[in-house]
Amino acid sequence: MSNNNIFEILNTITERPDVWSEYTAYELWADDHISKSMLAFHLDPESEPASRPHVFLDRSAAWISEKFDFQAGGKVLDFGCGPGLYTTRFHDAGAKVTGIDYSHRSIGYALNKAEVSGRNISYIEGNYLDAELPGVGSYDLATMIYCDFCPLSPAQRKTLLHRIGRILKPGGNFLFDVFTNGAYDSRIESSSIEANLMSGFWSPDKYTGIQQTWKYDDERVILDKYDIFEKDRTLTIYNWLQYFSSGALEEELRSNGFIIKEIYSDVSGAPWREDSATMAVVAEKKE
Repeated sequence: MSNNNIFEILNTITERPDVWSEYTAYELWADDHISKSMLAFHLDPESEPASRPHVFLDRSAAWISEKFDFQAGGKVLDFGCGPGLYTTRFHDAGAKVTGIDYSHRSIGYALNKAEVSGRNISYIEGNYLDAELPGVGSYDLATMIYCDFCPLSPAQRKTLLHRIGRILKPGGNFLFDVFTNGAYDSRIESSSIEANLMSGFWSPDKYTGIQQTWKYDDERVILDKYDIFEKDRTLTIYNWLQYFSSGALEEELRSNGFIIKEIYSDVSGAPWREDSATMAVVAEKKE
């Protein structure tokens, strides 16, 4: 490869993209090896890249179940349910549960677990931005946990909130969490290059990975961009994250048919602190 070719490749890779200009969720969740790596993270009780440690999940699910009185048998739709970590716990607490997720591997695991254990949990494999959602106006609660709201662009969030509003009963609730401006301020721009970046997460074969982090101060958005180079393949993943103040989130929800009822520091019900890295919100559908 000539020096000119190397220069052009590196120049393209290191050019800062326009905010929200690329979206690669399909590549991230549909790739066979990456989805396998993500599922392993989900199922590791101590790991955090895909879900929180399971001791927190237990505490969080118990708080949610008590707060929304799952023993009374309400209907819950969990957006981005992964392999069923919350849906299983919600079901066991008494709720009637449906989960939706993009990942074929995660949904397959969740379906098999429900079947083997005899749990009556419904699962939908698909993108919650456009997949058909059953039970319009019939759900008491929608959940979206582990800051899954944050990788969505403003237009995608608008679509999602409209869809959640359609499936909820009048006065139904949407519980979710987001990253805060405090967490944004703690991040720094960076770049690195490493053989088998993230210990083989991206491919079973030998590769070189370049990771770059850019901050967009006006929008309060961060991009973690990954360029993966194998012998016969290149892969680029754009992982955008929106960070929120309580005021900005309240305004976005209000303009899309929701009002904030309660704010917490996380989805286990921890009291709200201004210095918290995450913010959990109970938003009510306006009648």
